[in-house]
Amino acid sequence: MLDQLLLTAAGVAIGFLVAYVVHLGWRLRYTSAIRRDAVKRSQAVTSGKAHEQLVPYLPNFAFNPRDVRFLGSPVDLVVFDGLSNGHVNRVVFVEIKTGASRLSDRERQVRDTIEARRVEWLEHHHEVTT
Repeated sequence: MLDQLLLTAAGVAIGFLVAYVVHLGWRLRYTSAIRRDAVKRSQAVTSGKAHEQLVPYLPNFAFNPRDVRFLGSPVDLVVFDGLSNGHVNRVVFVEIKTGASRLSDRERQVRDTIEARRVEWLEHHHEVTT
């Protein structure tokens, strides 16, 4: 009876040990894959942000780079078309996308608001007291 109990305990212990070793191997592979994916995504974001700031200087960009102001979020660029010539013809909001990327929910909301012409001018005067 004692021998069977010891054998059962040893079997359970060996089973837990094997399961633990398998779990460690899986965790190492999984953690490594997650880290590689995170690095890849981080590099893509960094590359995209650099690209957004360079686009106005590329030959196929439709506006004068001197008329462009970088915002970054939620819209990448605002173009004051004609500003460098002393006469602003229009204001254009530009979102830069690369590859198969799509508008985020926030970007879509901004686009829809602009297209619905719910855009205003506000002049804020702030009094400075000393």
